[in-house]
Amino acid sequence: MRTKNSVNLAFLILLSCFGGIGFCFLLPQDEVDALKQVAKTLGRPDWNFTVDPCDEKRFPWTIQNPVKGSESYVNCNCSSTVCHVIGIGFKSRNLLGTLPPELVRLPYLGQMEIQGTNMVGPIPSTLSSLKNLIEMILRNCNISGELPDFLAQMTNLKVLDLSYNNFTWLYTGSTSCQQGAVHEVVPCLTSSCHGKNYYLHINCGGEEEKINHTRYVQDDDPGNARRYFESSNGGNWAFSSTGDFMDNDLDNEIYITRNKSTLSMPDAELYMQARISPISLTYYGLCLGNGNYTVNLHFAEIIITNDDSFSSLGKRIFDVYIQGKLVRKDFNIKDEARGSNKVVVKKFPALVEDNTLEIHLYWAGKGTTALPERGTYGPLISAIAVEPGFKPPGGKKIVAIAVGIVASMLFLIIMILGILRWKGYLGRETTMHEDLRGIDLQTGSFTLRQIKAATDNFSAANKIGEGGFGPVFKGLLSDGTIIAVKMLSSKSKQGNREFLNEIGVISAMQHPNLVPKNIN
Repeated sequence: MRTKNSVNLAFLILLSCFGGIGFCFLLPQDEVDALKQVAKTLGRPDWNFTVDPCDEKRFPWTIQNPVKGSESYVNCNCSSTVCHVIGIGFKSRNLLGTLPPELVRLPYLGQMEIQGTNMVGPIPSTLSSLKNLIEMILRNCNISGELPDFLAQMTNLKVLDLSYNNFTWLYTGSTSCQQGAVHEVVPCLTSSCHGKNYYLHINCGGEEEKINHTRYVQDDDPGNARRYFESSNGGNWAFSSTGDFMDNDLDNEIYITRNKSTLSMPDAELYMQARISPISLTYYGLCLGNGNYTVNLHFAEIIITNDDSFSSLGKRIFDVYIQGKLVRKDFNIKDEARGSNKVVVKKFPALVEDNTLEIHLYWAGKGTTALPERGTYGPLISAIAVEPGFKPPGGKKIVAIAVGIVASMLFLIIMILGILRWKGYLGRETTMHEDLRGIDLQTGSFTLRQIKAATDNFSAANKIGEGGFGPVFKGLLSDGTIIAVKMLSSKSKQGNREFLNEIGVISAMQHPNLVPKNIN
């Protein structure tokens, strides 16, 4: 059984039996005719159809030492009697035609990779019949038209990359939302905004965390190879992820990675998890007020190790775009942070003009892919913090409300204190002393302990009368002096001043006709 052959499409050949040449092509005639039509649709009349693309021993199709990024190939799977085309691809070729609908006549096709071409037109609907297709990469091909619905029905498709084309997208959830390019899909979503946001904080791949009084909202959606997610927690952001870690042999792909060791950096909660993507990861800030912002991207390499083992040689390299502009090319987290499990925060200015912010991380195929294990590549991000470079409108209103609340609370406290003071619960001792000093009493002063001892703790047996201010008690001081004690009742509606005036009047009264009452 012959395995896959990489064959250069520049010498694409017609497969048939040529008795005069002395060998027989093994591709079925239907696939031979399909390749002819593909060549015609792509505008390549120079393709050679006189050699066997699946016989690398006689007529090898692979160009020796091709320019990197310009490779082309046809992959065949052959038995002793027949061959089938299972893969076809070309990169950065000068192809000016359309995406060939005749590809559907290659029923065993499992891989289609076309990059960096200048084709026109949409994705043909006939490609929906390619039931064995596992990988479809149509990247930067200038393809236009609407994204076909049948892509969602291709259940065997594991890798789908349609980035950097001119597709259009029709939002059906609102009649007011108009058609727009795919990279401008978010304005359709922002049409339902109720008010504007001026801050955005996301804990990428993790739970909600509060860091220095700032709430980082959770981002724990598991993701998949073709995922668009709009947050309902805060409602002002979304993300899209494209790609499949096709070389890690996992049935259930993982798009959130978790650190397995203890992190000692500040705010470690933000770096215990991270969102990853094999190809393209884009975060959108929705319903933002227009203006200048500072975008803070938090990174920490928590997968590639920092020891002396072979696995530490891994390199994660990707590009960073802000608002569609490349701001960091070949970004390497580990190099920037000078080690694994270390934090690096990159700040970028951003101008928001349509109430939408786009943060795009893209893997362009650079770096390693299998260290420390297969499938270790692509963008990784720990957290996002977006801050306005201006004073958000409504700030004065918020301050005024806060000042009003504080003033109301102070007024309420002062009013309560005034009532308590008026009732005599506050300042009684000070007022009593001041009042005593203001009256020339012909009396002495006693402590409460002396009065309690003299009246037997205001015993009912010593009560000798009741006045407007309260009861009067007979008392006996320690030196044998008999006294009268008038107690001010809490129910009395008269104040300390009136009480003291009465005592002063009584104590000062002297007249020949007045005889002291015997209270024995």
